[in-house]
Amino acid sequence: MAELDASMSGEWRFDPEHTRVGFSAKHAMITTVRGAFNDVEGIIQLDADNLSASTVTVRLQATSVDTRNEKRDAHLRSPDFFDVETYPEIVFTSSTIDEVEENNFMVVGDLTIRDTTKQVAIPIVLLGVSRDPMGNLRAGFEATRRLNRRDYGLEWNLPLDTGGVLVSEKVTLEFEISAIKSEGEAQG
Repeated sequence: MAELDASMSGEWRFDPEHTRVGFSAKHAMITTVRGAFNDVEGIIQLDADNLSASTVTVRLQATSVDTRNEKRDAHLRSPDFFDVETYPEIVFTSSTIDEVEENNFMVVGDLTIRDTTKQVAIPIVLLGVSRDPMGNLRAGFEATRRLNRRDYGLEWNLPLDTGGVLVSEKVTLEFEISAIKSEGEAQG
């Protein structure tokens, strides 16, 4: 496991082929439905000597939502949920980053879904840093965060005859991030 040091300072970009931003929610109060956003862009500006000067920005294309069910995906893209025609992006922009334990960070920032922005805190674990076979310096992160979807205007639901609702209000966000450091030509 790598500790933060000055050599890690700089820009890190999410590797979309090795990054997953997903979610899970209960369906009919008894099963879990999982999905992901297939179009993810993220940039970490890291200042290892002054972590408070670091930033994270994540952009998800809402139309890329994928639950492996086209009918459900079309409903999620509709005005009942993400309304992708009006709000094409979901954006997170950090305001503070703190190391709370070795390789464990609390990233606080604004999450905007539809036209609603709320501050959220996301606990993130740095899994490691190493050179890949292509010579890229790569860092791996994981995080989960539970949110109430109704806080972001995602209100649609149906009551069940047995009590409860069709789609849970609580949704768990799942982050599996691989980021590559942008290195100059002089570095190897």
